[in-house]
Amino acid sequence: MKLNRKDILGIQELSVEEINLILETADSFIEVSTREIKKVPTLRGKTVINLFYEASTRTRTSFEIAGKRLGADTINISASTSSVVKGETLIDTARNLEAMNPDVIVIRHAAAGAPHMLAGLLRQSIINAGDGAHEHPTQALLDLMTIRAKKGGIAGLKVAIVGDIAHSRVARSNIHGLTKMGAAVIVAGPATMIPRGIEKMGVVVHTQIEEAIREADIIMMLRIQTEREQQNIFPSLREYAQYFSLNRGNIGLARKDVLIMHPGPMNRGVEISPDIADGPHSIILDQVTNGVAVRMALLYLLTGGVS
Repeated sequence: MKLNRKDILGIQELSVEEINLILETADSFIEVSTREIKKVPTLRGKTVINLFYEASTRTRTSFEIAGKRLGADTINISASTSSVVKGETLIDTARNLEAMNPDVIVIRHAAAGAPHMLAGLLRQSIINAGDGAHEHPTQALLDLMTIRAKKGGIAGLKVAIVGDIAHSRVARSNIHGLTKMGAAVIVAGPATMIPRGIEKMGVVVHTQIEEAIREADIIMMLRIQTEREQQNIFPSLREYAQYFSLNRGNIGLARKDVLIMHPGPMNRGVEISPDIADGPHSIILDQVTNGVAVRMALLYLLTGGVS
């Protein structure tokens, strides 16, 4: 089966069949990362440009590793070291990159819709690595892959997403993906962090973590964006941690075999206690491992690969 689309811009536009194709292809690439020589010539002669206008560790590094493990030439560009600092616009930057004839451009940008704009302008495949508070599709795909691998499936699971829902592109993409795949999704956070009308996305809303995680199969904690503390969204980090941190005192409300996820970076002691982040229920590092496989799958499928 072939992925019949030029770009990956969001989970919302993907069908269940397309998601399954991506996840099954990613499963086949897991083995490559366990080899002594972690490389296959699948994308030899292809060029992938990672264009990041925002800071990133996991996403950027895993896209670079994914490209290199498939044999592609991988180029990393940060806004701080590009002509952006000289006043060049995103469109001009993209047009110049297009003129160098790469095959895939991976972009992270603070403006929602930036990848969509490039997809309409450029002939290259565009992958959204996070656009504003809109979507982060590859994070949702790696989360789906991790849940499926650990639980044997996704349909019927109860998944609680806790934290700053309003500003989280991870939450938005995961809600689209999890509901499409048949999971029941509960979101929780302070009222100031819950978008108005989010129930229309098919989720149940709570403003107490205890109610959200009760009998949960999966708990996904979100990073508290400390830069927003100055916007009076919550009184203080200490107060947030008191009421919404996942810790030894409340994790017992979830199922005994609950799995704990976090997209990173973590604020230890704020949204999650260190003993939970590093404990037996945590699959946070499995998410990171699977991120490489998912991004390998997308690069492969977008450049004409068939699963």
